[in-house]
Parts: sequence; structure tokens; C-alpha cells
Amino acid sequence: MDSLGSLNAFVQAAETRSFTAAGQKLGVSSSAISKAVARLEERLGVRLFHRSTRTVTLTPEGALFLERCRRIFCEIEAAELELSQTRGAPRGKLRVSLPLVGMLMMPTLAAFMRAWPEIELDLDFTDRLVEVIEEGFDAVVRTGEASDSRLMTRTLGTFRHKLVGSPAYFAEHGTPKTPADLSGHRGLRHLYPSTGKIEDWPLHGKGNATPVNIPTAAVASAIEPLIYLAEQGLGLACLPDFAIRDQLARGSLVSVLDDAVRHSGTFRILWPSSRHLSPKLRVFVDFMTENLFKAG
Repeated sequence: MDSLGSLNAFVQAAETRSFTAAGQKLGVSSSAISKAVARLEERLGVRLFHRSTRTVTLTPEGALFLERCRRIFCEIEAAELELSQTRGAPRGKLRVSLPLVGMLMMPTLAAFMRAWPEIELDLDFTDRLVEVIEEGFDAVVRTGEASDSRLMTRTLGTFRHKLVGSPAYFAEHGTPKTPADLSGHRGLRHLYPSTGKIEDWPLHGKGNATPVNIPTAAVASAIEPLIYLAEQGLGLACLPDFAIRDQLARGSLVSVLDDAVRHSGTFRILWPSSRHLSPKLRVFVDFMTENLFKAG
């Protein structure tokens, strides 16, 4: 068991690239982590880390050893999970990072909580690109491609953008027939909080990208205010379809220029490959996949 403790200290130090952070995760001092790794290096007869005053990095031997250790802990976790599954429903805390637009996923998340009441959700909403492993998340929901080879991924669903306004707005300002007509309308624009840049509207005319020349009525760093302002007849907004499904269904928003809006995206859930897909994470992934983009 002392050997397993040393291996765990090594894995945590390797994944966090810090003896201090590894100690915090394991509830011991950085000195205890350093000594455990030193004993492991002495027993193996190889150096596992390059050490500096600010960080630690793996040696080639350390990188090889890390992969083997991950497999060892995956097998241990799998064995524990096989036993835990016999004790009843999935339970425990599930720490998940979601983009700010994830606030619009709350009906699905609430339904998950009702379906699995013994799972405690710890939700972090941010457009910052979090470090999944280093920051201790069980999973993250993101758009775009996964670039970290240490993460497993599964597609939750796809979405596309729609250009929308209220019936009252179109009655007052007219309905645009081409992207060029937008110069006579009012734009409700999304601002990326992480960069301060206004999101482009993905419009195409006759097969080519078309710059949007539309006067701006308002900008917001979240989507919910844009939905509200559009429903109030104060302008047009370009929004992901899953965010306005209810508004489109009841007619408080109407989409225009559907053939000109070409952008689509994909939501994915990612989790550390070094961790077995636990019962609580498995049911979360399955539930989100089945329900997040379900019509109606």
C-alpha cells in the first residue's frame, strides 16, 4: 500500500506539474510529495522529474512511467466501481465546467437532478478554457474540437445559428430578404467576455461570406439578455437554435434569412482519460446526450 501511495503522489505531481498542487489534492504537504517521489526514484533507479524552483516536468522515463501508472489506477478504479455499482444508484459529487451559454441548459440539468437525486452537481459556468485535470473537474462541456490528448470525448449534439426578431419588430421595420438588407435594421450583438470582441454573424450571400453592415442597438456578454431584447422588438439577434427553441415554437421570435446563416457547431463532453467512466459520470453523459437537443 505504501507503493501505491508513492505511485499516487507521482501521478498527481505529474498531472498538476506541481508538488504543492499535488499535496493539496491529496491532503499532505508538498514536502511529503517530494519525499514520496524521491523514494520512488531511488527504488526505480531513474529520475522521473526535472525540478526547478517554479515547476516540475517529466523526464522521458517519467512520461513512460506515468502512462503505466494511469493504467494501474484505472484498473483499481474499475474494480472499485464494479463493487460500488452493486450498492445501488450512482451518487456523489460531479464537478462540471460549462460555457456561459450553458445557463440555457438548465432545464436539462434540472431534469437530470430529478432523475438522479443522489448525485450532487457542482457547476462552474465560464468561457475560460479551464484545465480539466489540473483544476480537478470530472468533466467539461465545450464547443469545438478537443485538443488535449489526455481527455476522452463524446459528442452531445450539434446546433446552428438563426437570425431572429419578434413579429412586432418585423411589422415595424420590414423583413430582410438578403444579407445586404440588414443595413437598415438594428443589431443585438454578442460580446465575447474573454476577448472583448463582438461575435460575427455567419451570413453568406450567393455562396460567399457576407460582411454584416448592421447598426448596433445593443451588445451583451451573455445570450439571455439578447433573447429578451429581441422578444421586446428592439432588434435582430443571431443565436444558437437550442437557446431559442421555445421562443420559436410559441412565435415570440421568428427566424429570417435561414438560407444565408451557415454556421453550425458541436457540443462535446470531455473527461480525463486517466479516470474510469464512473457510474455518476456515465449517467450524466448519457442523460445529456439523450435530452440536451431533444425537440420539444
